[in-house]
Amino acid sequence: MKLRDYQLQAVATAIGHFKQSNQSAVMVLPTGAGKSLVLAELARVAKGRVLILTHVKELVAQNAEKVGLLSQPGSIFAAGLNQKDSRAKTVIASVQSAARNLSQFEQAFSLLIIDECHRVSLNADSQYQLLFSQLRRQNSELKILGLTATPYRLGTGWIYQSHYHGRVGNTENASFERCIFELPLRPLINKGYLAKPILLDGLAAQYDFSALQPLSSMDYSEQEIESVLGKMGRATKLIAGQLVQLAASKQGVIVFAATVRHANEVLNLLLQHGQSAALLIATTPEKERDQLIAAFKAKQLKFLVNVAVLTTGFDAPHVDLIAILRPTASVSLFQQMVGRGLRSAPDKSQCLIIDYAANGYDLFYPEVGSPRPNSKSVPVQVPCPECGFANIFWGLTDNDGDIIEHYGRRCQGLLAPETNTAATQCSYRFRARICPDCGGENDIAARVCHACQSQLIDPDKRLKEVLSKQHHHLFRCQQMQLIDHNGDLKVHYQDSDGNPFYRYFKMQTAPQRRALYALFIKPHSRAPGFAQKKYQTASELVADQHKFRMPQLILLKKQPKGWQHLDSFFDYSGRYQNSETYSGSFSD
Repeated sequence: MKLRDYQLQAVATAIGHFKQSNQSAVMVLPTGAGKSLVLAELARVAKGRVLILTHVKELVAQNAEKVGLLSQPGSIFAAGLNQKDSRAKTVIASVQSAARNLSQFEQAFSLLIIDECHRVSLNADSQYQLLFSQLRRQNSELKILGLTATPYRLGTGWIYQSHYHGRVGNTENASFERCIFELPLRPLINKGYLAKPILLDGLAAQYDFSALQPLSSMDYSEQEIESVLGKMGRATKLIAGQLVQLAASKQGVIVFAATVRHANEVLNLLLQHGQSAALLIATTPEKERDQLIAAFKAKQLKFLVNVAVLTTGFDAPHVDLIAILRPTASVSLFQQMVGRGLRSAPDKSQCLIIDYAANGYDLFYPEVGSPRPNSKSVPVQVPCPECGFANIFWGLTDNDGDIIEHYGRRCQGLLAPETNTAATQCSYRFRARICPDCGGENDIAARVCHACQSQLIDPDKRLKEVLSKQHHHLFRCQQMQLIDHNGDLKVHYQDSDGNPFYRYFKMQTAPQRRALYALFIKPHSRAPGFAQKKYQTASELVADQHKFRMPQLILLKKQPKGWQHLDSFFDYSGRYQNSETYSGSFSD
């Protein structure tokens, strides 16, 4: 069997990396790119023994098959396949079986390859880490390589510390040290290696999940999703009806439901329409799961409805319709779902993907490295004004594609070391929390200054202390308008009750304009890091007021002649967001 050009390139990259380094490495290949052939070729050319590790028996069998096609057959160590043999030069194992039988892995391996490596946990008691420790005891120079289509996980972040493109990854809890190879999806489709995806939003009906906010560094709350779905029973009926019509000309349909209750509702509707359909969830017994998957692959079932089960480790090339009925804040998860339908197969040139949840992702979006902040956000490229690195952040664009706003905090670029020291992350911060003791810039969520180690005052603690005093008010902004007031800039803020608050900035002299920049333009900018126009007049600012964001909260103090501005809060997510938490009187 002949490998494709990108597969050979991936193999060569891995060999080159391990000739120079013992750093654990990651290679990123999209679903359907043939990771099994890459790891099989690496096993073939390796001089020492190789252990190929994955988490499900289907992938163990698939990887073992590819190893046998390229070289001498490997041995399989997986209870689910009723084989436990660790004697061959190449061993293909499930992590569960290997971790439970550490005594069977006392002979040294030179290379460990982990398929679906985004599942590796840093927990010392995890099955992966127990096995890694055992393998390193036999060979302290063990080379570790991970393969995945999704190198980012909600809740933990990037699975690597640095990227060969010169980008920082996860500096705190990454499972691997360096990403050494990454293959985009688009070239595989353009060359015909994968089926052409046809992505559409819901046609007959569509769920509206736009009000959902992802949990901190996580996906959307199942409880909130259930609440939305409970009001959209009619939409589910219309969606099921349309899927039945579309399926008449399709070979196989996978439905990604949002919750178990939702999945059962969809399944019952499909059955009522006389369709051959089945449901897979996390608690489906293994034997039943195997039978249902076999029936689906044999085309005895037209529909397979699932809840977060078929995103990885599942291969049914005949699938030509993917129905996404669940919201997700993760680009990677969305692309995993789509990937179930992109494998090529006879009588299949394209795959229809219908996004009934209106996730709004482009199939070719890069992974941004943080949860999507809102449904209108798209990846935008933001160059660093200090090092020039082209960052990818979530942001908003206008109809011409120009950036209106971005949500980046710190430059992700890695600076090449001048000596033999390790590369360091660029220090430029697009948004920062200033230390009152040393003036150092910190992440907006920091609690301790990285420069002087001073404790940074918690915003909630400060607000509680200040608001306990008389003559202070917390103004919750609902609108902001810029006005040319006889040549001065007048900023008109308005709260939810219609109360106004005004700030005035003179612009006649250079010192006044510098003060305007520090007090208004810089903190209010929606796209920090981009070169700011040198505003000379208030009318110029009024014309560009779409480039400025309003604060969420303004802290005010009562003075004899009105209210004095003390502070503005832009990236606040504490207890004072809601008016129920604090209510104070405000009047001019």
